[in-house]
Amino acid sequence: MAVDMRKIYNFYPVEPAPSPDNLPADGELYYECLECKGIVSSVSHIKITCACGNLSGQGGKTTAKDPSKVRVMRGKLK
Repeated sequence: MAVDMRKIYNFYPVEPAPSPDNLPADGELYYECLECKGIVSSVSHIKITCACGNLSGQGGKTTAKDPSKVRVMRGKLK
């Protein structure tokens, strides 16, 4: 079952945008896939992938196949 994170959180791009070569990870940070618009926690503890498969996470770590297609977002509960 997929959860639409946008129903739970408001997301704001991190400014200035971090380098794709060094994406930050933190409990408040999320990665938005620019291909499919999926949002994944930067420190995902459950197994998850975005719709196109660019982002995948598990065990407290999230990776991107193509980091240049990732926007780092800060999430705040609504």
